[in-house]
Amino acid sequence: MMPLALVWSDRFTDHVPPPGHPERVDRAVVMREVAEAWRAQGGSVLAPRVPTRAELERVHAAGYVDRLASAAGHPAVLDLDTYMSPGSWEAAQLSAGAALTAVEHVLAEPRDGLLRAALALTRPPGHHALRDRAMGFCLMNNVAIAVAHALASGVERVAIVDYDVHHGNGTQWNFYADPRVLVISTHQYPFYPMTGAAGECGVGDGEGFTVNIPLGAGATDGDYLLVMRGVVEPVVASYRPELLILDVGFDAHDRDPLGQMHVTTAGFRAIAVHLRRVAEAVAGGRLALAIEGGYNLEALREGLQATIDVLAADVTTPLEAMPVDDRPTALGLAALDLVCAAQKGYWPAL
Repeated sequence: MMPLALVWSDRFTDHVPPPGHPERVDRAVVMREVAEAWRAQGGSVLAPRVPTRAELERVHAAGYVDRLASAAGHPAVLDLDTYMSPGSWEAAQLSAGAALTAVEHVLAEPRDGLLRAALALTRPPGHHALRDRAMGFCLMNNVAIAVAHALASGVERVAIVDYDVHHGNGTQWNFYADPRVLVISTHQYPFYPMTGAAGECGVGDGEGFTVNIPLGAGATDGDYLLVMRGVVEPVVASYRPELLILDVGFDAHDRDPLGQMHVTTAGFRAIAVHLRRVAEAVAGGRLALAIEGGYNLEALREGLQATIDVLAADVTTPLEAMPVDDRPTALGLAALDLVCAAQKGYWPAL
């Protein structure tokens, strides 16, 4: 049996931002084609369920959910770059539901160290959405809703690794005081949304459970792999989550029009290799993923396929088959120093 399932709904194409918007319907078309190709080769494609109101309100204010629901069937402007079309409310519910379905799928089996992964092809994205407002193309915080559900289901420790080019501010603030959730983010900095400095480490009981890895514009495959090895792997290993969730953005790709990073398709494949091994080593093999950004269509397609190839491989398949230049630059070395200075008191493994 393949260790990977995808989660997809054709209703994700019903979210239609205005012409010229980066988060365009063509992104959903790419995701649909990837899902169809996976199904054609015998892979499992799950339909997302609709979240309950209570599941949404673990993360979002009731009045905000009411505002989104009231926009069903007509267009709405939520902020300077975040919009709803007539079909956006249903798409947003199912996007959150896709993350929920992915988490439920991987939690359905015991933690035995064998990979059990589910990739939710979520659209609209979610990691900027705050408790009471939309932001940065995001309507509801898909991953935060799924994590809150896992906690309510009895999971005691969840780790989130967000490697979108933008800092996942909505996810961070939702769990900033909660030690049950380790939030790690690699992102271009300074950059939208102007949060995610290395010194943002959590508050109260959650102090030390937020780990930001700010990378300067121009960071390479080698820089990302340096912080994966030097920060992400030792921190997650020390935390020993029962579930690992990846918030995956392909907008750090060197062909992406929004970011200024230089991660290649091979680099994204190498990141997936590292994080798969982390899930197998310390999270019992439980690995859920949700999609955030990625606005060059071919880079999005390549990144999705590279990630799927890694997650679908059996244990006998060499995972390093795609060469990558893992030499870091000064940008990666500077980020590593910043993070270790901020986090050493919380994570002695650094």
